Amino acid sequence: MVLPAKQIFSAKIGLFQRNSSPLLKRSHVSLSFPSTELPKRTVLAVSKPLHLSSSLRAKSPVLRCEAYEADRSEPQPIDAAAEAKSEAAKKLKIGIYFATWWALNVVFNIYNKKVLNAYPYPWLTSTLSLAAGSLMMLISWAVGIVETPKTDFDFWKTLLPVAVAHTIGHVAATVSMSKVAVSFTHIIKSGEPAFSVLVSRFLLGETFPTSVYLSLIPIIGGCALSALTELNFNMTGFMGAMISNLAFVFRNIFSKKGMKGKSVSGMNYYACLSILSLLILTPFAIAVEGPQMWVDGWHKALSDIGPQFVWWVAAQSVFYHLYNQVSYMSLDQISPLTFSVGNTMKRISVIVSSIIIFRTPVQPVNALGAAIAILGTFLYSQAKL
Repeated sequence: MVLPAKQIFSAKIGLFQRNSSPLLKRSHVSLSFPSTELPKRTVLAVSKPLHLSSSLRAKSPVLRCEAYEADRSEPQPIDAAAEAKSEAAKKLKIGIYFATWWALNVVFNIYNKKVLNAYPYPWLTSTLSLAAGSLMMLISWAVGIVETPKTDFDFWKTLLPVAVAHTIGHVAATVSMSKVAVSFTHIIKSGEPAFSVLVSRFLLGETFPTSVYLSLIPIIGGCALSALTELNFNMTGFMGAMISNLAFVFRNIFSKKGMKGKSVSGMNYYACLSILSLLILTPFAIAVEGPQMWVDGWHKALSDIGPQFVWWVAAQSVFYHLYNQVSYMSLDQISPLTFSVGNTMKRISVIVSSIIIFRTPVQPVNALGAAIAILGTFLYSQAKL
C-alpha cells in the first residue's frame, strides 16, 4: 500500500453484521498513518480481537476493510454427574483401604500377642513376619501377579538406612509386646509424633508452628499418665515401645530424603524393604536367641497349645505383611495428613479390641491417659495441615 508523502489518512469505518454470518457484530476500527517526520509504521487500534483484510484499488482512493471476530468456541460443559460419581468411587476406595488396614492390623496384633504369650522369642517372631512377606512377594513377582520392580544398585543403597531403621523399630515393638499388654504398647507408640518433632527440630533444624508444639503436651502427658498407672508395667516393654517410636521416625526421615524420584513405590517398595530388613535381621536373631532356644520353645508351645499354635504363627506372619502392604498402598492414594488421621484411628481400634479380647484390666486413670495421648495425636495431625 503506497501513500503520498506528508499526507495523513484517518479512516473510521462502521462495520455492520452481515446476514450470512451470525458471528459478525458492530465494531469500529481506527486506522491512522503518521507523517513522514515520524518513523514509518502503521498503528492499528482495535477494541476487539479482529482478523483484518484490506484491499486498495489502484484507481480508487477508497479504502475497503472487512472484519470479523475471532471464533470463540464455548468450552464443553463438565459432566457434573460423572465427576460426582468419580469422587464417590475414590472415597469408597479410600474407605475400603482404611477398613482393610485397620482390620488386618487388629488381627495381626491379636495373633502376635497369642504367639508371644506361648512362645516368648520376639527376635524369631519378627524374622518370621519379614520372611513370610518376602516369600509372598517373590512368588507374586515370579508368577506375574505383581509387576517386578525395576531396581538398581543405587536404589538398594538408598534403601539400606531405611531398612535398618525399619528392622530396629519392628523388633523393638515386638519385644515390647512380649513384655506388656498390646494396649500399653500402642498407647506409648501413639507418642511417635513427639519424637518426630524433636528429631526434626534438633537434628534437622526444621521449625514448626506453635500449634504443633502445643499438641505435644497432651501426647507426652497422656503417655506418661498411662505409664505411671499401668498395672503390669515392665521397663523392657516400655523402652521397647520408645525405641520403636524413635526408629520409625528415622525410617520416615530416611525414606523422604532418599527415595525422592525413585520409581518404586507402594506395594513393591514395602516388599523390597521387607527383603532387605530380613537379610539384616536374620544374623542378629540367630546371635541373640539361637536355634536351640527356638527348638526347645517350639516343642513346649506345641505341647501347651496344640497344633493350632502353628496356625497362630502363620497368621501373625502373613497378617503383618498384609497390613503393612495395605498401609503403603493407601499412602499412594491419600495425603500424608489423611494417612496420619487414619493411623490414629487404627491405634484406637487396636487398643480397644485388645482390651476386650485379652480382658486387660484397665484403671480409669489409665484409660484417661490413653484418651489424652490419642487426642494429642489427632491434634498434631491437624496442626501439621
